[in-house]
This record gives sequence, C-alpha cells and structure tokens, in this order.
Amino acid sequence: MASSTARPDVDASAQSGPSVARRLLDSSATLSYDPAKEVDWETPLDKDFHGASPEWSTLFGTAYWDELTEPQRKELTRQEAASVASTGIWFEMILQQLILRDVYAKDPTDDRVQWALTEIADECRHSIMFARGAQKLGAPAYRPHRVAVELGRLFKTTAFGEAAYAAILVAEEVLDVMQRDWMRDERVVPFVRTINNIHVVEESRHMKFAREEMRRNLAKAGRARRYFHAFLIAVAAYVIVTSMVSRKVYANAGLDEKRALAEARANEHHKAMMRSSCAGLMEFLASCRLLTRPALAFYKRAHLI
Repeated sequence: MASSTARPDVDASAQSGPSVARRLLDSSATLSYDPAKEVDWETPLDKDFHGASPEWSTLFGTAYWDELTEPQRKELTRQEAASVASTGIWFEMILQQLILRDVYAKDPTDDRVQWALTEIADECRHSIMFARGAQKLGAPAYRPHRVAVELGRLFKTTAFGEAAYAAILVAEEVLDVMQRDWMRDERVVPFVRTINNIHVVEESRHMKFAREEMRRNLAKAGRARRYFHAFLIAVAAYVIVTSMVSRKVYANAGLDEKRALAEARANEHHKAMMRSSCAGLMEFLASCRLLTRPALAFYKRAHLI
C-alpha cells in the first residue's frame, strides 16, 4: 500500500516504473493461465453449489433472504455471479481501449508498452472466460443500464493519465476482494472458484501496474488537474460499482424483483461488505490526494467509504 505522504511516494514511483513493468513481464511469463484448458467447461453445472459466497449476495442479511429456500439462495448467487462477470466484461473492454490509447505510437521496445500489451492480452482471455462462465451458470448476458453504457463510451474515449489507470484500479480492487473470498469457499461451484483464482492471480499484476502509472502521472499533475480527475474517478467508481449486479437477476432467480430490489438497496450488510472491500483502495487514493470533498460524496453514495 502506498505511503501516507503523497508527494515523495509519487516522485519515487516515477523513477521505478520501467523496472516494475519488467518485473511484471517476468512474472507473467512465469505464472499465467489459459482458461480454455484450466477451467472445467465440460462437467455439467451442479446446482447444489452457490455461484458466489452467500455473504456477498445483495440480499444476504435481509428478511427476504431468510424466507428463501436453499435452492433459491443458490440460484440467486449464481445469477449475481454471472451479472458481476458480465459487468467485468463490459469494463474490461473499456480498459483495453484506455490502455491501447495510452501506448499508441509509443516506443514498443519500452517495458511499459510491452507490459500494457500483455495486460490487454490477459483481459481478452478474461472476457472470454467470464462469458463462458456466465453461460455455464445458466444466466443471460446481463448488461449495464443504457446510461452506464453511454457514460462508459464517453469515459473510454476521453479519459487519460491517472484517471484511466485509477478507474482500472477501482474496478479490479473491488472484484479482487470478493473473488478472493469466492475462490476459497467450498460452497461455490468448483469451475467458478477456478475462474476467480485465475482472475485474482493475473489481476494482481494489473493492479500493481495501475498504481505505478497513477503515481507516475500524478507526479506532473497540477492542483486543477488533480481535483478534476479526483471527481472523474469517483464518478467512474460509482457507475462501475452500481452496475455490478443487474436488477434483472432477481426475476431470473424466480424472486419478486420489486421487493428484492428494495431490500437490496437498504441492505446494510452488503453496504458494509463493499466498504470493507474498498478500505485499501481508499487509503491509496487518499495517499494520492484524490479524496476531495466532491469525490467523497460519490464514494459515500456508492457505499465505498
């Protein structure tokens, strides 16, 4: 985690970027996965398993959850896991474009450019893996709300520097914490645990690079740019997090969508889980002086702080 003193941390990172990229390239060469071979795609779905740790369900801890039968709870977590995967595909497509724009026309012999291309290759495999995983869970192709899709289109076209890499970090940090729980949980269907393990291992390198690139870019950012990007990053975080679980999962799990949505929105347990998952991220953003008052309003609204 970053030092609590922002400026020295940023300056030191700016000098270490290329060596960090080289270490990540070496790590990728040593430990990477081929989901087509590593994940058990052939065994039929065993509906005796959850799709995600029950504690991460948007309804866990509510009166509605207590009324559900065990098969209903398992179907709900499978639909929610598929929704998270579908949202992951949406955002991975955004971040691939952000990264490609960032390295466009730069020196391809530079370690950072080569790592960026490696990361894009990882994300392509992850998107296919998530799509096949959601399909095997018996879920439709969940998509974010139209407004979120259009905001994503605008963001991926205009974001640059620390804003681009911070958005990557926000999305991956939230997924990382929940997926670490899912991959260790024997109540979760085995092929989903494998998918989560692959994603956690490979995304840990992506998050390291995002932090380094943020620090490197912030080293040359003035006050106005820092404040603007702090706000932009917070808005992006809000859109990403609130798009993770589609409202359609409840009807597809056989539940009363209106009631489920109301109880999910008021679920203090789930809000606490989200805040806990983002504690390290918020500490890092604070060290970069990106938790401005306007930004904090969006993080609080998304229950990330």
